[in-house]
Amino acid sequence: MNFTVLSYSIYLPVTILLTIWVARTLFSNGRVFLVEIFHKDEVLADSVNKLLLVGFYLINIGYAVYTLKIMGDIATTQAVIETLSTKIGWIILVLGAMHFFNLFILFSLRKKAQQGVARI
Repeated sequence: MNFTVLSYSIYLPVTILLTIWVARTLFSNGRVFLVEIFHKDEVLADSVNKLLLVGFYLINIGYAVYTLKIMGDIATTQAVIETLSTKIGWIILVLGAMHFFNLFILFSLRKKAQQGVARI
């Protein structure tokens, strides 16, 4: 097996596992916000939460697969480690950005929901 194939065989599982871990964390902890945003309508909140989960998977796994290609030759173990650290580092940054984007949206929606309740 050459080093490029080795890099691919490490990169994809690590990336997918990281994505699943972040998505599950967002899914389980985001429900509380969605229930509040949707005025205690748990069925609607759970439905939206599942749709957000699917979208999160599609965007992040799609990005990971899209960026799979490695430019240049990987000829040494050191190059494998350096390439993987760069590629996985980018995935972690993208997952972090998606996490903070989701938090921003949830807090914005929560604030609007609370303002709507306060007016009633």
